[in-house]
Amino acid sequence: LQKSLSETFGADKYSRARKEVLTYMFSRPMQMALYFCTGVLEDETLFHHYALNVPFYTHFTSPIRRYADIVVHRLLCASLGARSPIKMEKEAIQKQADHCNDRKMASKRVQELSADLFFSVFVRVRP
Repeated sequence: LQKSLSETFGADKYSRARKEVLTYMFSRPMQMALYFCTGVLEDETLFHHYALNVPFYTHFTSPIRRYADIVVHRLLCASLGARSPIKMEKEAIQKQADHCNDRKMASKRVQELSADLFFSVFVRVRP
């Protein structure tokens, strides 16, 4: 598959852009991760990470990138005893998680539309 894709990308000035768009389009069907507050979910199987096959999983990146990552850092530190507990009800944390998920979905949708537009132009101009 990789060899076939590499041949499809070509070697012109747009090959890198085509590679990024097509790779993105192939990964689109994958399920998107969601933020949630574990305290509001009763089904612990929802904490499972399918690809890693681990029963409990949390994900975060640098807290300077996204607000959700700041919250995850703070909650993780509090759960490890490295800082005082966060003075928020679990429902308020879930409300913030829902908002972050909504914004992430909107951003993903714009990214998808942009990729669709680029792909349409690519198909139109490519012999």
